[in-house]
Amino acid sequence: MAEKAYRSVAKSVSWRAVGTLDTVIISYFITGNLTMAASIGSIELFTKMALYYFHERAWNKISFGKVKEPDYQI
Repeated sequence: MAEKAYRSVAKSVSWRAVGTLDTVIISYFITGNLTMAASIGSIELFTKMALYYFHERAWNKISFGKVKEPDYQI
């Protein structure tokens, strides 16, 4: 079963929200500066979202680990 592109976009956005929050928290603990932590989080939000989207679409094109579901007829 193939996923539509908009599903990959939705997954990218939701995962990046979690990932960016994690990055901001870690950056704050390292730098002690909330402005710097938010800046780091803002930059990685967009770059990693794009990277995840293309990674997800590439994986969707290969058959590794996929099983075709049988068509049932009654």
